[in-house]
Parts: sequence; structure tokens; C-alpha cells
Amino acid sequence: MSVIKRLLFPIVLGGTLAACSNNPDTAVEYVERPAEAIYSAGFDQMERNRYRMAAALFDEVERQHPYSEWARRSMLMAAFANYQARNYEEAISDAQRFISLHPGNSNAAYAYYLVALCYFEQIMDVGRDQQTTQQAMDALEQVVRRFPNSRYALDARLKIDMTRDHLAGKEMDVGRWYLRRNYHLAAINRFSNVISEYQTTTHTPEALHRLVESYVALGIDSEARQVAAVLGYNFPGNEWYEASYDLLTAEGITLDVDLEREDPSYFERAWRRLFG
Repeated sequence: MSVIKRLLFPIVLGGTLAACSNNPDTAVEYVERPAEAIYSAGFDQMERNRYRMAAALFDEVERQHPYSEWARRSMLMAAFANYQARNYEEAISDAQRFISLHPGNSNAAYAYYLVALCYFEQIMDVGRDQQTTQQAMDALEQVVRRFPNSRYALDARLKIDMTRDHLAGKEMDVGRWYLRRNYHLAAINRFSNVISEYQTTTHTPEALHRLVESYVALGIDSEARQVAAVLGYNFPGNEWYEASYDLLTAEGITLDVDLEREDPSYFERAWRRLFG
């Protein structure tokens, strides 16, 4: 197993992210040295958690010995060191350069995964712009698409689910904002998008209930009744279904709980009509 694999796989797949212990001056004085000596110095700095200095030394390997095997190793090690130091932009740049120069290398899968990790760890709260969230999603999906059977794909799939839930949360946040200000059509568009694009996330039951609220506010009782029926069918006993049931009851809108027995295809047709 290569030096890179021995160092990277246990650390990253174990989920550890050590913080940089200090912020030393990372300027590396140019002194011509063998590539292996500079690489070893960088490795030593890594073991001391001096990630910024380690990255600078790995960069120095490339600068002094650009076409060597050590330079190729150092490129990915610099990316990892910058990731550990939370210098995400530099880590992404290093990893993408590795991919560009060595697309067929056995460590290319890790380079793609590292890019995805850098974006994923920068995801902000749902109240903020979600450009980084979308970048994380795109990068994670690329790992799964290019390396479906790799050890990285399993973790990427888990993070994709988390990222989708985050994007759905943003849609819900905006939808609620519209709903509070009585912009019901705009709210409906947002909540419907959650159902259409992110129906496997944790936000689906609330999105259905908010649609019921929006349709009731607009006086479109038939749509409110159908959405509530779909909510009750898919999430029986859920708190959001109970909220929808109470709302419809208070508004005098009847909800036929026997629809499935009378017409087994009702819910499938209602789902397609509402969200297809």
C-alpha cells in the first residue's frame, strides 16, 4: 500500500478532522534538496498537526521536482494537508489539479471525494445562500457516478441524503416566509418543489401540510382535501397529518378516510395530478 493510502484512508474514513494546532509562518526557504527529503519533512509536519507548513513543504516538492513520482504524491498530500487545516479553497484546487493531471491514477477516486468533503463541510445553515450546498451535492454525485463501487461511494451516498435534506430545508424556509406573508401561490410552488424534488427527505410531511394550509387560505377546498388525503395515506398518525385534519375540520371541509377502500388507485392518481 502506498504512503498516501496508509496516511489518508484511516484518517478520512474514520471521520476525524484535527484542528490546526497553531498558525505558523509557512514560508519555505528555497534550499535544493532531494524530493524524498522534502516529502519526509512535510510528512513530519503532518504528524505534528502543522498542516499549513506541511502543505507548503509538499508544494515545495512539486516546485523543485515537478516531474517526479514524489511530486505526484505531494500534490494529493498538499490537498489533504490543506483540508485538515480547513483551507478548503486550496484543498479543492490541489485535488482538482491532481485529477486534471492524473485522471487515471488509482488515487483519483480519493481526490474527487476530497473535493466533495471540502464543499460538504462548508454547508451553511438553511437561512443562508445554498450555492455551496449545491456544489457539495454535485461533487458527491460525481463520486458515486464515477466510482460506484469504491469505499468513498458509500459515504458519499449518505452525505447526498444529508445534503438533499438541507436543500429541501431551504425550500421549506422560503415557503414558510411566503406563507406568513400570504403569498400563497409562491408558497405552493416552494412546497410542491419539496414534494417533487426531495420527497424522500424528512421535510415531506410538513410540506404536504403547508400545502393544505395554502389551499385552504385560497379557498381551494378540493385541492386541500386531496393533499390531506395523500398526507394521511403516506404518513398515518404523523403530527402534520393531525394538524391538517384539525385544520380541515375547523374549516368544515370533510376528509373521506375510506377513499382507499372505495378506489385503490385514488392516491396514486392524486399524487400524479398534484405533483407529477
